Amino acid sequence: MLMKSNSFAMMMNLLGAILLVSIASVANALTKNDFPPHFLFGASTSAYQVEGAANEDGRKPSILDTFAHAGNGGLFKGDGDIASDQYHKYKDDVKLMAEMGLDAYRFSISWSRLIPDGRGPINPKGLEYYNKLINELTSQGIQAHVTLHHWDLPQTLEDEYGGWVSRRIIKDFTAYADVCFREFGDRVKHWTTVNEGNVESLEGYDLGFLAPQRCSPSSMSNCSKGNSSTEPYLVTHHMLLSHASAAKLYRTKYKAKQRGLIGFNILGFGLLPLTNTSEDIIATKRAQDFLIGWYMNPFIFGEYPDSMKNDVGSRLPYFTARESSLVKGSIDFLGFNFYYALYIKNNPKSVQKENRYTSDMAVEFKPYTGIGTPTDEIPVIPWVLEGLLHSLKNDYGNFPIYIHEIGQKTSRNSSLDDWSRVKSMHVYIGSLLDMLRNGLNIRGCFVWSFLDVFELLYGYEKSYGLYFIDMKDPTLRRQPKLSSVWYSNFLNNRIMDSKITMKIEEKSSISNTSLMHATT
Repeated sequence: MLMKSNSFAMMMNLLGAILLVSIASVANALTKNDFPPHFLFGASTSAYQVEGAANEDGRKPSILDTFAHAGNGGLFKGDGDIASDQYHKYKDDVKLMAEMGLDAYRFSISWSRLIPDGRGPINPKGLEYYNKLINELTSQGIQAHVTLHHWDLPQTLEDEYGGWVSRRIIKDFTAYADVCFREFGDRVKHWTTVNEGNVESLEGYDLGFLAPQRCSPSSMSNCSKGNSSTEPYLVTHHMLLSHASAAKLYRTKYKAKQRGLIGFNILGFGLLPLTNTSEDIIATKRAQDFLIGWYMNPFIFGEYPDSMKNDVGSRLPYFTARESSLVKGSIDFLGFNFYYALYIKNNPKSVQKENRYTSDMAVEFKPYTGIGTPTDEIPVIPWVLEGLLHSLKNDYGNFPIYIHEIGQKTSRNSSLDDWSRVKSMHVYIGSLLDMLRNGLNIRGCFVWSFLDVFELLYGYEKSYGLYFIDMKDPTLRRQPKLSSVWYSNFLNNRIMDSKITMKIEEKSSISNTSLMHATT
């Protein structure tokens, strides 16, 4: 079995390397003009990670403030009190976006800045800030793509009734969405209700690695409350119903006049069977049901996947006929984040060990690292992304997809010559054109992240930004990295600097040579 497993992994790595080099060569000649005229290119951030001004102008804490201030702000600690200070520097940032040539900027609204207690009075200063940001973007011809909830639930609602664990969240979220649609919808045409609902349910309520740090007692985490066998399912159920309620409100009250779209965002895991045995192949499909079908099945069919119903039983909430009808068809598009791939090994014994969401999948996860990829980098795997998107198309239809996040991790204080990020963007953008030609309904791509931000898992030690911000510099000056230059060249249809393309080809050749030696 070990030989078969290693053989399968090496075959996947070799195929990936060949495709990577092929795509990189094609991408050298690419410009934005090669894409359909309405295909959007942008960059992303989120409120808690970029705004700062956490204690200014009436904003109250979210669960991310509480989590970070308790010393949990990423593996290397930190908080978003100052972050990138976009609250004060938004005009400068929008100017940089316009100079770069972005079509769109994806950002989130801080619920506790706009409505500090989660419901009730609107904070005038919060309303003023988002109006000014959206107006600035509009004046520069940059589309505002707005996420309503990016993991930062108002702490008041968490304290009062447990936040997403309670059905009471549906009413409060819908009222919050109503304020946003009413106040900003004349200029915002793309709304995403929730960011990475599947990860928030997993990390916040099963493993307890992120806010609000609820889980069953475990040696892996430091939770003081929660139930990993029930709460992840309740949280997802209430997110789906909250989204559906907000979508119905938008379509009934605002869509005819504002003509916008409303979607939901999930993190896409590239799942690969560890071996080519039927057990691992079936286990991979089951894991995809739990991680992606958990949301997609309700959106498309109005119910959870059969595998989840069978394996979770009575712990899995059910939709009434009215709720099923409400959730089904409630997305105009899917927001999709993609970073990593995982190998899946069937492991029925895991169900017997712990009564929790991750155990219910009955699988073992092994990270796909890619031979030749430095340990601090994310493997560049466009063939895995394309395979995943084709599987979604086959299972759920060819609905519109916006890739809301794709990016490369580096050390925060590394050189401004971020070659690994340039290579990653270069290859993924080249692969997008192939995906479109192969029939995938992708409408746009956003790089995470526009600036170096407060990373929830890494604090200020790691970054994904196109612009470097030195946290020791009191001015928080934005310094362009090589990746920002590359992206700007692409967006403005300028021929790539020959030194850049030669360096990318050199690095791709090195990766390919390493893989060839590793597989012989």
